[in-house]
Amino acid sequence: MFSLPILLQMPDNLQMTDEQFYQFCQVNRDYRIERNQLGEISIMAPTGGVTGNRNFNVAVQLGVWSEADGTGICFDSSTGFILSTGAERAPDASWIKLERWNTLTPQQQEKFPPICPDFVIEIRSASDNLKPLKEKMQEYINEEGTQLGWLIDRKNRQVYIYRPGIAVECLDNPETVSGESVLPGFVLNMNKVW
Repeated sequence: MFSLPILLQMPDNLQMTDEQFYQFCQVNRDYRIERNQLGEISIMAPTGGVTGNRNFNVAVQLGVWSEADGTGICFDSSTGFILSTGAERAPDASWIKLERWNTLTPQQQEKFPPICPDFVIEIRSASDNLKPLKEKMQEYINEEGTQLGWLIDRKNRQVYIYRPGIAVECLDNPETVSGESVLPGFVLNMNKVW
């Protein structure tokens, strides 16, 4: 039996286009699939109950704030985004300013949007290794447009905060985490996450 996530490497002559990768993901809906900038495909199983509940709690808190704020829209973990590096990533929760979202065509919005969110959250599940998640967060924060990212490490009760051009900050067992100027007024209640 394989332990997920599984990392598949594709020969150079078998690289999928964005459209082919989108179709591949559609016919394999039971898995969460991402592709890094090297064309390597990660296949992840659906989350367990506790992780799914915590992911939902984070998404609900972000969604409630976003609806009240009205300046952007939220996305769940099943939304894939095409980054400028060619990677296709699906953060656990994300948010994009409407002014950026509305620059995309309806066709781009319908599939994997070619945009990196302004704000991303990744949540470490019990089976996740921290190093690949940190690498993924660095990939987001290096993208144009991304202003803030949180890597929530439930296992160690830590939150890593990523900002462009600034060293990563690590909070130990915070009660709340602020969305700062990127998400003014958004405060994540960590009691619903730990």
